[in-house]
Amino acid sequence: MPRTLVVAEKPSVARDIARVLGCRDKGEGCILGDDWCVTWALGHLVTLMEPEELDERYKRWRAEDLPILPETMRLKVLPKTRPQFRVIKKLMADPDTADVVCATDAGREGELIFRYIYDMAGCKKPVRRLWISSMTDEAIREGFTGMRPGADYEALYQSARCRAEADWLVGMNASRAFTLRYGVLLSVGRVQTPTLAMLARRRAEIEAFVPELYWLVEADFGDYTGLWFDPEKKRDERRIPAETQAKAIAAEVRGKPARVTQVSKEARREPPPQLFDLTSLQREANQLLGYTAQKTLGLAQALYEKHKLITYPRTDSRCLPVDMVGRVKQTLQALCAPYDVWAKTVLAGKLPVARRVFDDARVSDHHAILPTPKRAALEKLTADERALYDLVARRFVAQFFPAYAYDALRVVTQAAGHSFLSLGRSVIALGWKEIYRDMESGKKDTEQAEQPLPALAQGDARQVAQAKVRQQKTKPPAPYTDASLLYAMEHAGREVADEDLRLQMKTHGLGTPATRAAIIERLMAVGYAARKGKQIVATDKGMGLIAVAPQDIASAETTGRWEKGLADIAEGEGAPDRFLDGIRRLTAHLVAYAAGQAPAAAFPKEDRRGRTARPKSAEKALGLPCPLCGQGKVTENSKAFGCSRWKQGCAFTLWKNALVSQGGPALTAAIVRALLEKGRLRGSTGLVTLTEGKLRFMPDALTSR
Repeated sequence: MPRTLVVAEKPSVARDIARVLGCRDKGEGCILGDDWCVTWALGHLVTLMEPEELDERYKRWRAEDLPILPETMRLKVLPKTRPQFRVIKKLMADPDTADVVCATDAGREGELIFRYIYDMAGCKKPVRRLWISSMTDEAIREGFTGMRPGADYEALYQSARCRAEADWLVGMNASRAFTLRYGVLLSVGRVQTPTLAMLARRRAEIEAFVPELYWLVEADFGDYTGLWFDPEKKRDERRIPAETQAKAIAAEVRGKPARVTQVSKEARREPPPQLFDLTSLQREANQLLGYTAQKTLGLAQALYEKHKLITYPRTDSRCLPVDMVGRVKQTLQALCAPYDVWAKTVLAGKLPVARRVFDDARVSDHHAILPTPKRAALEKLTADERALYDLVARRFVAQFFPAYAYDALRVVTQAAGHSFLSLGRSVIALGWKEIYRDMESGKKDTEQAEQPLPALAQGDARQVAQAKVRQQKTKPPAPYTDASLLYAMEHAGREVADEDLRLQMKTHGLGTPATRAAIIERLMAVGYAARKGKQIVATDKGMGLIAVAPQDIASAETTGRWEKGLADIAEGEGAPDRFLDGIRRLTAHLVAYAAGQAPAAAFPKEDRRGRTARPKSAEKALGLPCPLCGQGKVTENSKAFGCSRWKQGCAFTLWKNALVSQGGPALTAAIVRALLEKGRLRGSTGLVTLTEGKLRFMPDALTSR
């Protein structure tokens, strides 16, 4: 009996699809039904060959062999997942298989995963594409009724292929060329290197920054305060460059009569923040919860695939198509507590259909991230999953609440010929901020925060009860965090001098929402960047690479052109061959530059695995018994804390960087000692616990909720 073969990207997704299709019989690497057979990849089963697999002479890294520019990029099956590839190949060749459904993730990378498998298996059977944004049963059923021919996604595949081949050509060649030039392992990439350049530039700015002192004068008028400012300056200049001048002003006004000379009130309305795409969700989770970009992506994938509580997370859209109004109502009706109270308020009236929410023109392959119509059982989620779902659910409901409305108040008070500025805000309607009342971060301007102001009118008399002088100093640019680095990557085009290109790059920064987290983690893995709490800073090695790398590979402009070129190919407007020809020319240029034009530089020597060489040192003993075996002693080396009886099989290990990616501290002997003795330790960033050998970190954002 002829069957349709469905190829999913992961086993968990395959099981959900099989259940919806009524497939219940387990086969070898697949699930069978009467009309369907569902199988799965394990991520990438097929990838591009390494240089040494193309030709044995490339096993040795030699300058005379560069650049490596194969006429045809050949594929290979990954050894670790070869058995599952064989299963899929056999199923594709089975005479009972009439056609194939590509059910990998609905995006550029998912398309590449399927096409590589399909091509490597030598399959020629018809292909249809399943394209869904949610893993609920209803969404899967709708997806199967609306499948389109695989040929409709040929442009998307070509974009994915060009991305993979461009990364290979630049990465393999430039990494070898610069490694050979400087005698130390240097990884160079078309996206990671310009991202590193931003980190390096920020570190250089901070190190070169020289703080300057300035002074503020604050006058207390009894029921409100004001800061001295210069009314002759356009931007309400409050900074006084000399302490003597500031003290003189304070002395002149202290105890003197004052009069309100100006009162202005401006009505303002603030609409709710837009729905999340992946990058904005990662930024919000970093700012409010302390999550790294990679952690947020992992949690979002779990909420999407495992729990089926949010829609496809790897999206770059922040709007919904107009035809989703009905689905939005259904989702509002299904929300659990505490969101159901706000949802009922929305549903009590007519659902607002604003263009900032529903706009077909601003929806790409996938719409913005939403909760699904499945009612959430929050108690079945981990604390981290609950926290991330909370962000998505609140943002969703907030779209349909009124704007936050307030009057912005500006008062100028004069005393002894000096002017003082007071800023305030009078709330008219909380609107959507009602949903975030318990999450207000309380951020305030360090120079002058808004304050509750009494009813004031021009001509009102006051007296300066007190006048204080406050010393301040200018601050360097803030080090990057996951949130700010993601923003910089997304908006990298703003750095480009060419106005036309800057406009073209408005929607094409460094990387894509689906890849930015991996790029940041890659910079850590190769030793170019490191985390210090929530901060991400370039290392000495990273600074060294940017000092010698040409602008062709280190600038946002070059990578932005590539990202735009890949987007054009995906839309059917760009030529793949032309794009790759440009990449080949750039690759040859980078190799030539490394060999002849690159400046002299000294990097710390590294061992063959790319780690900085260091003298061997004996393990340090903490003098505490191993909590796992009870017989050995806890010891410390450069990377971790472990058991002195590790040779006898004790597996107790606490990696020093185990909590860093979550925004927690790097483990020290003092921290480990406290954890072993007490089981828990609270620090400036949150709570660390060690229970039954399991190390956990909970940021303050969660422990306080």
